[in-house]
Parts: sequence; C-alpha cells; structure tokens
Amino acid sequence: MTKRKRAATLDEYHAIRKRIFSNLELTPNQHKTSWRNTSHYKPRPDDIIITPFSKSGTTWLQQIFHTLRTRGDMNFRDISAVVPWIETSPVLGIDLNAEQHGKPRGYKSHLPYNMIPPGTKYINAVRHPNDVAYSLFKFMEGWFIEPGTIPVDEFVRRLFLEKADYYHHLLSWWPHRHDAQVLFLAYEHMIEDLEGTIRRVAEFINIQIDDELLALTLEHASLAFMQTHIDQFDDALMRDMSEREILPPGSNSAKVRDGRIGGHRGPLSEAVLAELDAKWQEMIKPELGFNSYEELIATL
Repeated sequence: MTKRKRAATLDEYHAIRKRIFSNLELTPNQHKTSWRNTSHYKPRPDDIIITPFSKSGTTWLQQIFHTLRTRGDMNFRDISAVVPWIETSPVLGIDLNAEQHGKPRGYKSHLPYNMIPPGTKYINAVRHPNDVAYSLFKFMEGWFIEPGTIPVDEFVRRLFLEKADYYHHLLSWWPHRHDAQVLFLAYEHMIEDLEGTIRRVAEFINIQIDDELLALTLEHASLAFMQTHIDQFDDALMRDMSEREILPPGSNSAKVRDGRIGGHRGPLSEAVLAELDAKWQEMIKPELGFNSYEELIATL
C-alpha cells in the first residue's frame, strides 16, 4: 500500500489532484464522466448559482445567501452541504435536484459562463488576481501540499499563470455582468460595503429584508463570526473524501483566513508580481480594455 502523504513537489501535487479528481469523475453507479459534467442537475428559473472563480468570495456569498433565506440557520457541518457544489455533489452523495432547507435553492460552481448550467440566476464575484493566486496557495498548503516544501512563487507560476484559468473565467463572465439573471460583484467592494452587498443579494434572490434579518446577516457574514465557526467553512465533505484513500488525516482546509485586500504583498516576489501584471496585459487588456484590475472594478 502506498504511504499517504501530502505533496512536496508540484509533480506530486499534480498526481494527488489527478487521483482526487478521478474520484470526482465517477457517478454514483461508478460510470466514468467528466467532473465538470453538470447534466445531473436540473435547474429551476429561481435557483441561484454562486459562480466566482476559486478564492474570490464563494464561501462568503454562500453564507450570506443561506443566512438570508433561512434567517440564520447554522445547523450544517459544511456550508457546501446546504449550498452544494454542483461539480462535486454526485460523488459526495448529494442530490442536486432535491428540495433544500430554505428557498430559493442555492448552489456553488467555479465553472466559466460557457459551461454553467443555463436557465437560472447567478451571483458572480471577482477578486484581484494577485490575492487570488496567493490565497489559492495558502488553501492548498496544509491540505494537498506539505507546508514549507513548495515555494509560493513556483506555485503561482506553474498553477496560476501557466494555466490562466482565472483570466479565462473573468473573460467568460464579464460580458454578462449586466444580464438580468446575473448579479456581478467585486470582492473588494463586498469588504468595503457589506451591508450594501447583503441588500443587493437579498433583492436579487427576492428575499424581503427587515432590520432584524439585516443585523443577523451582518453578524453571520462577518469575519469574526465565520472564524469562530471556521469548521463549518472548511470544505469538510471534500476533505473527508480526499483523506479516505489519498491524503493523511488532519488536513488544514480552512477557507476563512483574514480576507485582507492586498494580502499577496510580501509573500510574492517582485518578479512574480511583474509576471502577474504582464499576464493581465496579455489576456485582459486586449479583450476588455482595462489596464489594471482596479480600473476594471471601478466600472462596476
């Protein structure tokens, strides 16, 4: 039996991800499919899918959404048990077509617009790519990656810049930011104005908000509250699956850290920061015309 361990190199990291995502490609009856296959989900017009790129406010929006529709329910082990992740739910035994605790039904997905299930409503959020890149590294370190083994610059170059998934995701969603069925937010604006964000989400999902519900949602969506309940926001269902056969127990998969704007400053080298800027100029400026992320979100 192969000894279970976390990755100490990027090659080992890729091997671990391949094994985990191979599990995600098995349907409940063990037929092979694509982990991005969403045909098992039958959307309704009033369903809400929360669709940011990874590490761009998805868990935060799940909590805001679920608090609003249930008036503060916290009776869950993992937020993705009550606001399920569409791509991973089949292998986790979650019936995406079942009724949920609270209405409307809600889901999360990291898919680009061209792959998202059509015919429902979507809440997307963008975040500064530099902060996303660093947050992705910190999320994987301690879960998939043995702390202190893979340099953050190497991770960002190989797994963020070369793959460029963040930029493709942004390019896919940006043309739909004014669509009636899309609420398009910026992570930085959510931090600056949480109350305004909550009101916009409530209006979008057709929840009447009163002073009591607003105060409750402000509390439940606060960093302090979510850090106090951190075990409910740590991808427990996916972590359990990864630790059954592949990774050693005791992974740190916490998603709620400090949520700061500019957290990448310091950990990322000047060389990698320059490469991140160059990637923006290569992929985003020619398509959208914005010289920087700050310029882009100023138009929202």
